[in-house]
Amino acid sequence: MKVYLSGEIHTDWRDEIEAGVKAAGLDVSFSAPVTDHDASDDCGVAILGGESNKFWHDHKGAKLNAIRTRKGIGDADVVVVRFGDKYKQWNAAFDAGMAAALGKSLIVLHGPDHQHALKEVDAAALAVAETPEQVVQMLVYVETGQLPG
Repeated sequence: MKVYLSGEIHTDWRDEIEAGVKAAGLDVSFSAPVTDHDASDDCGVAILGGESNKFWHDHKGAKLNAIRTRKGIGDADVVVVRFGDKYKQWNAAFDAGMAAALGKSLIVLHGPDHQHALKEVDAAALAVAETPEQVVQMLVYVETGQLPG
């Protein structure tokens, strides 16, 4: 199974999911956006040349990152999108919408404080989790049919 891990980059939730899946012995491969914030922001100008206007700097990076994101979501069997507590993740909401539009199995991950703000995103998901451990349990169930415990 191929799983794309999208969303916030300021906590270790991806590592928790990958470790849990590995401990469960599942045959799962993971992909994700570039999680080095500076590299993600500066990829366009690093490859295509500098820009004096910040709009064009960001534009180049966003388009180059979109190539990676589209491929990752397109190749995935399951897309997990995490919304963190610190920042508004508009890119994560966009990724969730793209996954839903492509008919991908979508798991949304966020705390209870985001329930109202993300109600439309949650409605598009097949499952909404509050912890990385729940995501691992979902993936175990999808792959093996086994419940936790």
